[in-house]
Amino acid sequence: MASELIFRGGHESHLKSDEYDSPKPLKPWLTVTRPIHYLLREQRLVFLVLGIGIATLIFSLTPSSSSSSPSSKIDINMLHDSIGGESFLTAESTRLIPTHHSRVSDGFRSGKVPLGLKRKGLRIVVTGGAGFVGSHLVDRLIARGDSVIVVDNFFTGRKENVMHHFGNPRFELIRHDVVEPLLLETNVVGTLNMLGLAKRVGARFLLTSTSEVYGDPLEHPQKETYWGNVNPIGVRSCYDEGKRTAETLTMDYHRGAGVEVRIARIFNTYGPRMCIDDGRVVSNFVAQALRKEPMTVYGDGKQTRSFQFVSDLVEGLMRLMEGEHVGPFNLGNPGEFTMLELAKVVQETIDPNAKIEFRPNTEDDPHKRKPDIGKAKELLGWEPKIALRKGLPMMVSDFRQRIFGDQKGGDTTTTAF
Repeated sequence: MASELIFRGGHESHLKSDEYDSPKPLKPWLTVTRPIHYLLREQRLVFLVLGIGIATLIFSLTPSSSSSSPSSKIDINMLHDSIGGESFLTAESTRLIPTHHSRVSDGFRSGKVPLGLKRKGLRIVVTGGAGFVGSHLVDRLIARGDSVIVVDNFFTGRKENVMHHFGNPRFELIRHDVVEPLLLETNVVGTLNMLGLAKRVGARFLLTSTSEVYGDPLEHPQKETYWGNVNPIGVRSCYDEGKRTAETLTMDYHRGAGVEVRIARIFNTYGPRMCIDDGRVVSNFVAQALRKEPMTVYGDGKQTRSFQFVSDLVEGLMRLMEGEHVGPFNLGNPGEFTMLELAKVVQETIDPNAKIEFRPNTEDDPHKRKPDIGKAKELLGWEPKIALRKGLPMMVSDFRQRIFGDQKGGDTTTTAF
C-alpha cells in the first residue's frame, strides 16, 4: 500500500531502493527545449507577439494618467529684487523640475512643445505676485495657460494689480507673509524658508537677486564674475549684504543639499504698477513731474544707471527658469543714462517745463551701474527690446491714471506684453 511508503517516528522504511527509487533528474537541455516547443505548438508564439503589439499601440495612443493628476514635485522660484522687495514662487505640475523644476519635462525645459501636442499648463505659486514685477509675471503665466496662486502680504503689493484676474478659475489670491512664523521682513529669512521648501519637495529654486550685490563697482560694466565693492556696515548694507547672503544660501543648498537653483541679478527696472512713492529714481521723477513738483536729483546728477522695461525682465526670468544654467545672470538693459539724462527724458515725456532740484547725495550711492549681459545673450538667448523712450510713456500713463484717475490710456498696463 502507498501508506507503507511514509516515514514514521523518524524510522527509515525498509523498502528496497530499486523498487521505489526517485525519478531520474531531467537532462539539462530539456529545460530549454520544452518551453520552446510549448511556444511553437498551436501558434502560441504568433498570438504572444500579436498581443504585445496591440498593447504597445494602445498605450502609445492613450494619454498618460500623470497629465490629469498634479505632480508630487513643486517648482519653486523666489524673486526678491531691487525694485520692490518682491518675490515669486512658482510651483509646477509636470515631471518637472524644472522650472525649477525639480524636473521639468524635457519638452518644457527647452521651451518647445513637440508638433501636434499641446503644452501642459503648470500650477504655479507666485509669492509677492501682487507687486510690481510679480504681477506682470502672473499676467504672462495666466496668458500661456498656467494656473496661478498668488501669495502676498500687500506690504508693497496692491490688490489692484491682479484684480483683472478675479473670476478666472485658474487664478487664486492668498494674503500671507512667507517669512512667518519668524515675523521678520528680510530677504534672507524669506529665501531660507523657500530653499527649505524646495529641498523638501525636490523642486528647482530661482533666486532673483539684484545688481546691488556689486555695491559701488570698481569694474565697469559689471560681469557676473565680479565680486563687488560693498561697504558691509554702510546705510545700504542691510539690503546689499542681505542679497549677497541670499545668493550664498542658495549656492550652499545647491552644493550641500543637491537643490537645483537658478540665480538672476536684476538691474534697475521700471514700468506700469510700480509703487508711486517707493523712492526709486524713475518713479520719483515721473510722480514729481506729473504733480508739477521739482524732480529731485541727488548729488551732481552724473551717477549712471541702466533701465529696463518690466516686460523685458519677465522674459529674461522665464528663460532662466526654463533653462539649464545655474547662473548668476545679469538681467538689465545696458543702455546707460546719467540721472540728469533721465530727468530730461521725463521732461520730454511729461512736461518740458518740469523743474530739477539738486540735493546732497546719499551715502554710499554707487557712481556707475551698467550690466554686461553677454552671458545672458549667449546662454539664454535674451536681451532687452524696449528702449527707455518707448517704455516710459506706458509707465507715465499708468501713473497718471492712478494719481489723477485719468481714464485716458487706462489699458496701458496691459500693452507692455
